[in-house]
Amino acid sequence: MPTALPSLTPREQLRAGRLPRRLTQLYLGLALYGFSMAMVIEAGLGLDPWDVLHQGLGEQLGWSFGTVTIVVGALVLLLWIPLRQWPGLGTVSNVVVIGVAVDAGLWLLPPVDSLPVRTALLLGGVVANGLAGATYLASSFGAGPRDGLMTGLVARTGRSVRLVRTLIELTVLGVGVLLGGTVGIGTVLYAVAIGPLVQLFLPLVAVRLPGRTPHPPVSRRPRPPAGAPAGRRGTG
Repeated sequence: MPTALPSLTPREQLRAGRLPRRLTQLYLGLALYGFSMAMVIEAGLGLDPWDVLHQGLGEQLGWSFGTVTIVVGALVLLLWIPLRQWPGLGTVSNVVVIGVAVDAGLWLLPPVDSLPVRTALLLGGVVANGLAGATYLASSFGAGPRDGLMTGLVARTGRSVRLVRTLIELTVLGVGVLLGGTVGIGTVLYAVAIGPLVQLFLPLVAVRLPGRTPHPPVSRRPRPPAGAPAGRRGTG
């Protein structure tokens, strides 16, 4: 079942209410997102699909990994236009906070050689990444370039977050492999698991915005006026 993700303009994002809760959730989610990425990297069992694409493009174009990441992010933002997606505080913070959190995570996590520990690190990183993505998206401050592509397609197609995210990850992975990017078991796991995980965690971290809670369904059969005789039941 599709999960509702409100598409708000920058002004609406700031005026939607519950700012302390939403700001806290935004930055905690982004920090956890970056740290979970560091866990996946440190496990050494495969890059996530987008990084496979970045690596493949870098090899084909002779560009640095960071340059490719920036250019791909800018191109993905162009896709927001037909999808009617709005940037926001979360879009800008996505780049800064996640980058800092990844570096901090790689500095804090010790080198790991044991395969069971690396496997546990990978599994924990993928689950934490799904929770982190849902947490910051549910703050309604705008998504990062790649997550915004997902939320835009969910809104336009009416499909579930689980399906749309999985299709995006598998498409990106396929293109990255064709361009020469390297994959591992962690790459495949991330591609097939991240969509269902985000879908699972979104209802748990959703923030109810004042004035945007859907009204309960109203019966189409009007009530009889006071004092009127009750109609017969069971007449079909």
